[in-house]
Amino acid sequence: MTSTMTTPPGSPATPTRPGLAPLIEQIRRCTHPDSDSDSAPAPDPRTTARTVARILAKLRPTPDLLTAAEREGSADNYTRHTLHTEAAFSISAVVWRPGQFTEIHDHLVWCSYLVLQGTETEDIFDHDGGRLVRIGRLRRPAGSVSGVAPPDDIHRVHNTGGTVAITLHVYGADLSRGTSVRRTYELTSTEGRDHRHGHSG
Repeated sequence: MTSTMTTPPGSPATPTRPGLAPLIEQIRRCTHPDSDSDSAPAPDPRTTARTVARILAKLRPTPDLLTAAEREGSADNYTRHTLHTEAAFSISAVVWRPGQFTEIHDHLVWCSYLVLQGTETEDIFDHDGGRLVRIGRLRRPAGSVSGVAPPDDIHRVHNTGGTVAITLHVYGADLSRGTSVRRTYELTSTEGRDHRHGHSG
């Protein structure tokens, strides 16, 4: 299922919304541990995903980052609102009406997210020979965080509840320049479809 983009690829980032500045500053600190050195090695993706997840849990922004109209979502698909982009990371909020979900996918870059409202369900998958199998299902109420990193983390996120859910996602890339999704998968096969030139996700 494809998301509804509210900020088209290549467009400039929106002005910093009230309440987002502290999150941006702390994420910059962990993605640029040595800001005075251009040759500093990039942090390990999995470590960064976990660190950013802890930052999200600590600061715990509220759904008020979005306007009332944005929080309604869309009846067609889950809706993504791009809140901030820069070279090292992007922040977006996703609004999920009941029953809306992503495809099974993995990522090109690390990703962390916080459930702002409602409950999200995350299915975890792994390779088993020539097919993909679900190895876990986690229900994440408001305040819960999760983090994934390439190349091994494969998941699907969906709203199995009866009310609108909102999640706040941080991706380790400038999503105005492309997508975070590497491949999407079908349960019957481990051969995914390449999305590196597709939409942001």
